[in-house]
Amino acid sequence: MIGPGEFIPLAEQTGLIFPLGQYVLQHACAQLQRWGRHPDTAALSISVNVSARQFRQPGFVAQVLQTLKNHGADPRKLKLELTESLLLGDIEDTIARMGQLKNEGVGFALDDFGTGYSSLSYLKRLPLDQVKIDQSFVREVLANPNDAAIVRTILTLAKSLDLQVVAEGVETTGQLSFLRRHGCEAFQGYLFGRAGPVEDIDAFFYPTC
Repeated sequence: MIGPGEFIPLAEQTGLIFPLGQYVLQHACAQLQRWGRHPDTAALSISVNVSARQFRQPGFVAQVLQTLKNHGADPRKLKLELTESLLLGDIEDTIARMGQLKNEGVGFALDDFGTGYSSLSYLKRLPLDQVKIDQSFVREVLANPNDAAIVRTILTLAKSLDLQVVAEGVETTGQLSFLRRHGCEAFQGYLFGRAGPVEDIDAFFYPTC
């Protein structure tokens, strides 16, 4: 298995990120449509990582909306995860594109928050729903006072901006306790489960199928 940290940069360099991104988006929307047919899974949402190159391509907004329509998926159940590198480009165009999708119900998360180029002036203008604390801070949150301070600051900042927070890379109960103690309410990481095929999720919700 090859991790995304290895193949995503190459995909961006070669342009393969465009068909790859559309493939992922199509499968995500198809899955949302399938989950939407069952009461036990109708409330589930899916987050899709979108690279800066993919987001800036002409027609990206129309592509997302058409894919949602083609699969009959609820836009409110789709969240696009953007990286802070997106803020190095045309910020006005970025805000406009996000606004168009936001008006149709699509949500947004800022991934790997704290590792890039976010400024507070941009952050308050972006139509975000969520920020994700990068796992590099979570990993040492119990051992490194600086990482602990950064995590607490992000949680306080997000609360003041009325943003949800997800902590990435939670692997121990100690990390979880620290995050909960300081107001974090959503988490992802090996403490809860490893990445796997969607069939594993379906088996959890539909054990008799």
